[in-house]
Amino acid sequence: MPVGIGRWLSHNRDDESSAKAKKCRHFRIKPFMRIKVHCQNRIGILRDILNLLVEYGVNVASGEVGGEHGNAIYLLCPNLINLQFQTLQPKFEAIAGVFGVKRVGLMPSERRHMELNALLGALEFPVLSIDMSGSIVAANRAAAQLLGVRVDEVPGIALSRYAEDFDLPALVRTHKSRINGLRVKVRGDVFLADIAPLQSQHDDSEAMAGAVLTLHRADLIGERIYHVRKQELRGFDSIFQSSKVMAAVVREARRMAPLDAPLLIEGETGTGKELLARACHLASPRGQSPLMALNCAGLSESMAETELFGYGPGAFEGARAEGKLGLLELTAGGTLFLDGVGEMSPRLQAKLLRFLQDGCFRRVGSDEEVYLDVRVMCATQVDLSELCAKGEFRQDLYHRLNVLSLHIPPLRDCLDGLPPLVDHFLDQASRQIGCPLPKLSPAAMERLSHYHWPGNVRQLENALFQAVSLCEGGVVKAEHIRLPDYGARQPLGDFSLEGGLDEIVGRFEKAVLEQLYSQHPSSRQLGKRLGVSHTTIANKLRAHQWAGEKSEPDSDDIK
Repeated sequence: MPVGIGRWLSHNRDDESSAKAKKCRHFRIKPFMRIKVHCQNRIGILRDILNLLVEYGVNVASGEVGGEHGNAIYLLCPNLINLQFQTLQPKFEAIAGVFGVKRVGLMPSERRHMELNALLGALEFPVLSIDMSGSIVAANRAAAQLLGVRVDEVPGIALSRYAEDFDLPALVRTHKSRINGLRVKVRGDVFLADIAPLQSQHDDSEAMAGAVLTLHRADLIGERIYHVRKQELRGFDSIFQSSKVMAAVVREARRMAPLDAPLLIEGETGTGKELLARACHLASPRGQSPLMALNCAGLSESMAETELFGYGPGAFEGARAEGKLGLLELTAGGTLFLDGVGEMSPRLQAKLLRFLQDGCFRRVGSDEEVYLDVRVMCATQVDLSELCAKGEFRQDLYHRLNVLSLHIPPLRDCLDGLPPLVDHFLDQASRQIGCPLPKLSPAAMERLSHYHWPGNVRQLENALFQAVSLCEGGVVKAEHIRLPDYGARQPLGDFSLEGGLDEIVGRFEKAVLEQLYSQHPSSRQLGKRLGVSHTTIANKLRAHQWAGEKSEPDSDDIK
């Protein structure tokens, strides 16, 4: 559309009607009819359209030229009613170059305004538009809350009333480019500000219209960095290896990851079996292909079957007419991770075995054979060999799954790496909560060290998050560590209470020596651990006919 049309349109609108239209838009009242005229881009067509409206006494409050190629004119008419529009519609279309006319709900500028408000309102951090005089032109809801005013009260407020020692127009004129991470104090709180100048195509500072100011709370930046870093940490780097036992497991996993064979991961709940499986997948040649996970324990047999193998068209009542792809087909070329595989039904075990043997399967309700290349990784909390002995798990499937195997130790067996792991979770929790990093009292560390951790690393992470949220004064105390007592193990196992006191104490003493000898495998080391002489330990080992590697004093004992 020629530039002259827009200029002509702006000079021929009625000032009083324009003010009335603005007032209506301000209060979200929509009494006006909005029409869109789809027309040819020719000089004079707007004059012909307006002449028709003048002839019928219809006022135009505002107008816009739009469309992909300037081939649409939008008009806001205060007093146009539906009956008049129906009368005018054929007369519009009779104008040379007009292809059609219809009612619309919003003017293009109104739609852009509403979309912009919706986008800004969805942002959780304050965003403000500032002109070159330092006044706020517009702001989102978060910014208005920060300033303590309503959104409609924001325009015209001087930013200097709220921001200390911060001359934004001067910064924009000086830098003439985007500024990130500038420390600013607004109403007593410290923010990191991102400043994006509003500049025309000219380079001179006079052409600048202002800047958009985005504020991030400085005390929440750590949390954002943590979440970004959490996304960046992938594979084996995401597994904490402070314990020697866990470091050894990761070394084994690194060697097994590139091998294109089934992998079985055993470990208690909360030990990180899926995390290790994902790390192995990423380190394998299939790392760029999808990894799909299915928890077999949480699904019924029918649901697990359709999720895993999919179903054909019209397989059952309520099924999709086109059928559904299962996780196996969605994982083609990648890795399928089955958690809780020990709880698979016998029928699903048979279907999984056939896929592992032949690489093919059938969807539910279909006779078509589907052939796929997928690596299968499984995880279990139970001993599958014991289930096989009881007849609850197929031995042939167990041997197919157990080509490569890893055992993740429970947290209680990795306590040598507990302090660094605790520090890691404290730092993580403080970043998520947005508080300073607290210290851990010795009593709290003692409580963590002597707990049996039935929920393992996941339970430790959750317990420390709760402790950080409860602590005051920057110190996590023992009372902040809230841990249930269920599932506590007997530290020395079950032993008989039959016989006299000497016999019971003797059995208890033998159990103590058996448990500690594996950690302190010499009379001298064990004596030092128990605070007695190595000769006493050697004599007690002989008295109990200890069947360990050494029943006689070693070289340390005779020095």
